[in-house]
Amino acid sequence: MLRVSLREISAALKEGRVSPTELCQRCLSFIKATKFLNAYITIAEDTALKQAEESEERYRRGQILGDLDGIPVAVKDNFNTAGIETTCASNMLKGYIPPYSATVVQKLLDQGAVLLGKTNLDEFAMGSGSTDGIFGPVRNPWSYSRQYREKSVQNSHTENEDSNWLVTGGSSGGSAAAVSSFTCFAALGSDTGGSTRNPAAHCGVVGLKPTYGLISRHGLIPLVNSMDVPGILTRCVDDAAIVLGVLAGHDPKDSTTVQDPFKPFELTSFIDASKLCIGIPKEYHAPGLSSETLALWSKAADLFENAGAKVIEVSLPHTRYSIICYHVLCTAEVASNMARFDGLEYGHRSSMDKSTEVMYAATRREGFNDVVRGRILSGNYFLLKQNYETYFIKAQKVRRLIANDFVNVFRNGIDVLLTPTTLSDTIPYVEFIKEDNRTRSAQDDIFTQAANMAGLPAITVPTALSEKGLPIGLQFIGRAFQEQQLLTVAKWFENQVKFPMIQLQGMMDHGHTVCRHQKSAFFS
Repeated sequence: MLRVSLREISAALKEGRVSPTELCQRCLSFIKATKFLNAYITIAEDTALKQAEESEERYRRGQILGDLDGIPVAVKDNFNTAGIETTCASNMLKGYIPPYSATVVQKLLDQGAVLLGKTNLDEFAMGSGSTDGIFGPVRNPWSYSRQYREKSVQNSHTENEDSNWLVTGGSSGGSAAAVSSFTCFAALGSDTGGSTRNPAAHCGVVGLKPTYGLISRHGLIPLVNSMDVPGILTRCVDDAAIVLGVLAGHDPKDSTTVQDPFKPFELTSFIDASKLCIGIPKEYHAPGLSSETLALWSKAADLFENAGAKVIEVSLPHTRYSIICYHVLCTAEVASNMARFDGLEYGHRSSMDKSTEVMYAATRREGFNDVVRGRILSGNYFLLKQNYETYFIKAQKVRRLIANDFVNVFRNGIDVLLTPTTLSDTIPYVEFIKEDNRTRSAQDDIFTQAANMAGLPAITVPTALSEKGLPIGLQFIGRAFQEQQLLTVAKWFENQVKFPMIQLQGMMDHGHTVCRHQKSAFFS
């Protein structure tokens, strides 16, 4: 029952084949069985069961609110949730209970969605592994999949689960793991430089970053205001479109959302590929790109070409500057945003109170980890009066050039760009932590952050399994506010590649729980 799509389980609820309460209980039991993944920080069991009961009553009365009524969802723990702790996986906000919910969370609740809990992340969403939060790293469900384990045995790898488990990517790794392990049907992430798409690719799920301004950021604890976008993680493209239809639209509480009304859409199964023009950016053939990912990227291009689409190599000439430009602008905005956490109004306050200055410094030392403090220091350096023109202003000019590269490509007839999402499949935790956070982020954001700087929509679609039995995803980047075209192309591609479902028996054995309800009439 839990292995089906959001659309399928919604139909099952409407037909009375399953009740919202039963569905909620099964998801909660799955969360407990997979607790070792560390995907969730907070499980809102009582709240979720109450919401499920209210949904059940609406179904009895024939007054359902929409496709999401009774659907279990999860939310990354940097979105405010009224009455539910919101920590950003930090000591600074540990114990903080917001008085209001983020607009996107409220929209989900208004449609009857059942909020199961808050998912794990890198502290304040600064990272690409979901390894740097105070609640510990998130484990990738594929670490325990039959596909990966069988390949590991064939390759004579040691199966020491305490050291050989795989990272999810980040910073929305908890949300990606929650969707991948069937504990919920959709999850919210945030995407500043790829934080939804990166873990989606590593966990074998769909990750959508909408156009900047299409979805409200109100109540998303900010990282980089000019790039942050709420992201959507689901198990198929259709489900991402359903959630997008609920979340998109103007919000008077967020002046950066567009005024134009958003009309939800259904994706067609048919597409005339001969009318498509797919761009392949040559600069994305980057150093470090694995041979497997490169081959898969090439096969995907051939797939479109064989279907009649025009596939053209294009140039985004300022791509080589983008990761440096991104980190200058990112840390500058981080420094500005993190200034609010001073121990005076909310969050952690140090007991060292000899003076306001001492308390302020001690609070920030105790409340932030090394990664966050490092980015704050870097950002403040770039914003110093003597450095402002050299770094920040120059980076803003380069950002404009990067955005113009995309404008020029789309102006010349390209409909959608096809790129890798990550350099390779995911890696074991012990390998991941050999590099520092800054280096890892520079490597892992290489294909994703340019879309954030240009404000464009992008989606990663799970494409195939590597030789190690792990997911590799490919990314599509579309024109601004052309989500329907982007998702239609992504759905067509998804239908062609037929990515295999994760086989989780090994994981359930690891959790010492065998969930008998894995098989269902809803999925064969």
